[in-house]
Amino acid sequence: MLESYVTPILMSYVNRYIKNLKPSDLQLSLWGGDVVLSKLELKLDVLEQELKLPFTFLSGHIHELRIHVPWTKLGSEPVVITINTMECILKLKDGIQDDHESCGSNSTNRSTTENTKSSLKPRRIQQAAPTDPDLPPGYVQSLIRRVVNNVNIVINNLILKYVEDDIVLSVNITSAECYTVGELWDRAFMDISATDLVLRKVINFSDCTVCLDKRNASGKIEFYQDPLLYKCSFRTRLHFTYDNLNSKMPSVIKIHTLVESLKLSITDQQLPMFIRIMQLGIALYYGEIGNFKDGETEDPTCHSKDMLGNITGVEDETRIDMQYPAQYKGQELYSQQEDEQPQGWVSWAWSFVPAIVSYDDNEEDFLGNDPTSAMHQQKAQTLKDPIVSIGFYCTKATVTFKLTEMQAESSYYSPQKVKSKEVLCWEQEGTTVEALMMGEPFFDCQIGFVGCRAMCLKGIMGVKDFEENMNRSETEACFFICGENLSMKGLTYLTNSLFDYRSPENNGTRAEFILDAAHHKETYTEIAGMQRFGAFYMDYLYTMENISGKGSANQQDFSSGKSEDMGVVQEKSTKSLVIGPLDFRLDSSAVHRILKMIVCALEHEYEPYSGLKPDIKDENETTLNPEEVASLEEYIPTRHTSITLLKCTCTIFMAEFNLLDHLLPVIMGEKNSSNVMNTTNFQSLRPLPSIQILVDKINLEHSVPMYAEQLVHVVSNLTQPSDNLLHYCYAHCYLKIFGFQAGLTSLDCRGSYCLPVPIIPSFSTALYVKLLKLPTCWTKRSQIAITEGIFELPNLTIQATRAQTLLLQAIYQSWSHIGNVNSLSVNEALMNEVFQTIGVKSKNPLPTLEGSIQNVELKYCSTSLVKCASGTMGSIKICAKAPGDSGKEKLIPLLQGPSDTKDLHSSKWLNESRKPESLLAPDLIAFTVQVPQCMDYCHNSGPVIGTK
Repeated sequence: MLESYVTPILMSYVNRYIKNLKPSDLQLSLWGGDVVLSKLELKLDVLEQELKLPFTFLSGHIHELRIHVPWTKLGSEPVVITINTMECILKLKDGIQDDHESCGSNSTNRSTTENTKSSLKPRRIQQAAPTDPDLPPGYVQSLIRRVVNNVNIVINNLILKYVEDDIVLSVNITSAECYTVGELWDRAFMDISATDLVLRKVINFSDCTVCLDKRNASGKIEFYQDPLLYKCSFRTRLHFTYDNLNSKMPSVIKIHTLVESLKLSITDQQLPMFIRIMQLGIALYYGEIGNFKDGETEDPTCHSKDMLGNITGVEDETRIDMQYPAQYKGQELYSQQEDEQPQGWVSWAWSFVPAIVSYDDNEEDFLGNDPTSAMHQQKAQTLKDPIVSIGFYCTKATVTFKLTEMQAESSYYSPQKVKSKEVLCWEQEGTTVEALMMGEPFFDCQIGFVGCRAMCLKGIMGVKDFEENMNRSETEACFFICGENLSMKGLTYLTNSLFDYRSPENNGTRAEFILDAAHHKETYTEIAGMQRFGAFYMDYLYTMENISGKGSANQQDFSSGKSEDMGVVQEKSTKSLVIGPLDFRLDSSAVHRILKMIVCALEHEYEPYSGLKPDIKDENETTLNPEEVASLEEYIPTRHTSITLLKCTCTIFMAEFNLLDHLLPVIMGEKNSSNVMNTTNFQSLRPLPSIQILVDKINLEHSVPMYAEQLVHVVSNLTQPSDNLLHYCYAHCYLKIFGFQAGLTSLDCRGSYCLPVPIIPSFSTALYVKLLKLPTCWTKRSQIAITEGIFELPNLTIQATRAQTLLLQAIYQSWSHIGNVNSLSVNEALMNEVFQTIGVKSKNPLPTLEGSIQNVELKYCSTSLVKCASGTMGSIKICAKAPGDSGKEKLIPLLQGPSDTKDLHSSKWLNESRKPESLLAPDLIAFTVQVPQCMDYCHNSGPVIGTK
């Protein structure tokens, strides 16, 4: 009978996660078609082992569980599992040892459960033995596959809570439903076939609310904050592609989520708690707290389950134990964490969508085909890793920052209420977060968005600068703009996603993925990223290639801490960030709001999750033979980061009000006890002078060795390390600025700018710095440079009239002066002198003072013995430009060098404009400064003369 095959599968799921169930009662209810179970307790230890998260479940229960099995229409109608009110409370594990204990207990429990299952297996086989000749095994396999592929799961009122210190983070989802769909993503009863090896699922989440509140010492929440996220709905599409009907797992997995509107709200009291949650995620990401750390050993069974993410969601006896090649276990630490996290997401999503493995292997057990099962177990280990694509897409996101005020009711015994006021808003359009991976050797993450802007709302710190009665325009309120408008850009952020009608999956074809590093870099360039998004684009690529038969095992030992003779692993990690054209306006309103957010973020007493490790040299010195050194010379894994800003405009306005004396002390670590001024009357200054800075391009490149600690320990013990090995023992940073220029401008009452008056013409510069990693390991080598820096400036010119200098001084004083800013207002005559009307000549043009330097190069180097600085300057010129006769400009030199002074006595020499004799002329200035370091010991054996 069909019940003999389907019932054990459903029972295995329910009995695995729920306590105190009577299988006999459950079986009878299932055969009746409907099951209703109330007040169920979850098996918390099983959930912790399955999810592999660094959290402990404090409690977990289900109010009601309903299972509906349409026995008469099992081949055309889905099995529906409904959960009404499910609540779980989690907290962070007390220590890393808890993870090892859970892993150890996992192994113990696994062996115990395996023994139990081995004793139960004959009974299950006998129970599920096919007694009906009308039900051949092939038919049963096909039917069970259809049943499992079309299971509908409905969760009503899902509540998840996370508690830590005084933080209570709760997630409430009104309803979540997972069901199978057809080609057009409509609800359907589908199954994979030989012609269409594809399975599609949809998960709809309705009314998701996220709250972040603070509890007191007794664990109670005194007053509730505004929700971080209120009643947000989103949908997830899952697309699985199989190679054939007998595949154990999909070859391609796509899980994409789309949110139309995401509205976040953060108060000043929530901001420190929100940052704390973000720091927790970063600490878990980098492995500072989590399951395993670098150099620690783990149980192979736990490792295998963790790497797979328990993707099948079935019992241990039916799980595929895919062991990755040993050479891949030396993966870069933070990338491994990045890889495991998406695998966890896959596990979570797949638990709603049981794969063929969940019934294919079970059925073999039921039919007693143990040899076949063993054969599949062997084949499973040779399967290639599936391609996993995870994506998150948001059409429009809004983040609002609020300040809260406590308000007491009229009655003395009435509870306090919290009133919040919006002060800052961030809007973002066309957001994309995509991750593509294939096992451990390949991982790529791309993040981008089309456009964003930041706006001031209402008042700040008693200053009503943007209240409704001020009638200020939205242009003045917006202080940051980057990228393009989504209506003009189109739906490029959805390209090749499951929500893109042009994607291969939505047109019946199989998608192709770029899994080669060279091809990836050629395709996903900075230009391509800007064309797709426009505002921001980040591409993080990690690849690991095994070069078999080359090198020695010590490089493998160098990267993974394990001795493997499987070949050399070549790892590469590159991050490239591109920020599109942006306009940043720093006026009083924007600066005070930004600094107020920083102050609110610093007002907490949370301890960091992990402190910085001191640079302690390993007592066990590592020595390599010449062959191992040569192998190390061939390839050293590094992390490379590149950040590029394109067309950046920054405008610094004169301060219309200045309350920085209440904000800066807190930011600098001091406690501010003074009360904030209540400035109720706000009058905008127009025209408002400002300094405008334009930069064509800024590029920052940073490279650091992946395994700096191991590398430095090896190289520092070599007698004569090569320049190449020493080069990789440093962190290198290269900053290049192109087309930097600055000028004065003003904002009028209509919100438009006048033509900028140049103060600093366009110039370019470059800075290079390298820092030695783990300097304490090099104490025996005093000649090794700890820090080196090179600064290059081809030319720099600064020019200003007296009026422009006075205006610059007024802008500076408006920010530095403590008190009333209105007294520093600029008079009209000064503004007219600086910003002359177009086409109107000034009656008395003032002279311009101009200074310029050329060919400046500065170098800095420090060792354990000495600090050294040297530099050269090619030429310098300071002169005054005054209007002359017939419209020509008179040049009055004040300081110039190098210069030919042989005709100094003549009057002609004073009136000429002189240039350096030739490019080969000697530099004007060359200097070298050396300062000895204060050392506790002396490196040489010679006499030391000390003075007091």
